[in-house]
Amino acid sequence: MGSEGSSVVVPRNFRLLEELERGEKGIGDGTVSYGMDDADDIYMRSWTGTIIGPPNTVHEGRIYQLKLFCDKDYPDSPPTVRFQARINMSCVNQETGMVEPSQFPMLADWQREYTMEDILTQLKKEMMSPHNRKLSQPPEGNEEQRVDPKGMVPRCCIL
Repeated sequence: MGSEGSSVVVPRNFRLLEELERGEKGIGDGTVSYGMDDADDIYMRSWTGTIIGPPNTVHEGRIYQLKLFCDKDYPDSPPTVRFQARINMSCVNQETGMVEPSQFPMLADWQREYTMEDILTQLKKEMMSPHNRKLSQPPEGNEEQRVDPKGMVPRCCIL
């Protein structure tokens, strides 16, 4: 009975409860945040994230809302991530707003230790990258072009 290679695997719901608690406390400099969409969702699948556009980029002054969906395999598999409003970034599908795992290394090379906070922080860094920081963006107020699967039109606040 050796102990080499053994580690404790935190169950999915405990992990999500930890992430919820951290998200509710506020994180970092306040430019990324997240929380559950529905407090009654006992499976804790649907989340909303927010990224405030970084300064000195075309994203400055914009507030981006994202939907994160943690399937039953999370955190062993990454959540799906979708921007609610249109955004021009190299890792985002222009038609659906989905962050493409093949274009976003954190999702492509997902590790169990990664969190939703890590994803949002990395997306903010991606906004600041040389190939995304100057890309022309769709006009503000474009969130009406994408409808939530529940039939609700998402709203996005823009500073």
